[in-house]
Amino acid sequence: MSNNYSFPQTVIQIFCKAPIAGQVKTRLTPNLTINQAAIVHQYLSKKIVDQLSKFKLCPLQLWCSPDENHPFFQKFKLNYDLSLHVQVTGDLGERMFNAINSGLKDYQQVLLIGCDCPSLGEQDFINAIDALRQVFDVVIAPTEDGGYSLIGLKQSQISLFKNMTWGHSKVLKATLTKIEQKNLNCHLLRQQWDIDTAEDWTRYCQQKGIQKVEDLQQEY
Repeated sequence: MSNNYSFPQTVIQIFCKAPIAGQVKTRLTPNLTINQAAIVHQYLSKKIVDQLSKFKLCPLQLWCSPDENHPFFQKFKLNYDLSLHVQVTGDLGERMFNAINSGLKDYQQVLLIGCDCPSLGEQDFINAIDALRQVFDVVIAPTEDGGYSLIGLKQSQISLFKNMTWGHSKVLKATLTKIEQKNLNCHLLRQQWDIDTAEDWTRYCQQKGIQKVEDLQQEY
């Protein structure tokens, strides 16, 4: 892996599913077909990896589900400077904790994101890394829907991921309560928005001038 990073002691982990129709971006249906939803997933995944690769902030890890053998992931490994890792079985919290805990064995700070938040920009990642390098124990990028699109840690904190219910509008609030109970210092980044629903996708298409989902295949 290249060493030409601004923050070589930090790693960014990206959670990503194989683009299997009917198993990704299912909340975009029935406005989109399951095949179109899979194309959107591929497009968003490629976009975030491409952006982070160009930023050259720190090493990248792609955490794959169900495993790293899908050609989609192998293509990333071939075309980008990143490493592939397999998400463990279990709920989202267990998978997130396992990835972060693994990353902290080799790096001083870990940032974990999904692949469906295109509003995250270079400065957001820089601000997150800077916060962890200072006095903050946790950094979070809240989202408009009440969740978060990025979480960063410099020490293992299993309590933030254990006994959590995911995928609802109180995830951020519940996480901040746990942070307060552990007396951790938390830095909140600017609010983001991710693409979960058909309305989110319409909003994104209007911003980017996207006419047809099928056109996105040409960009991957």
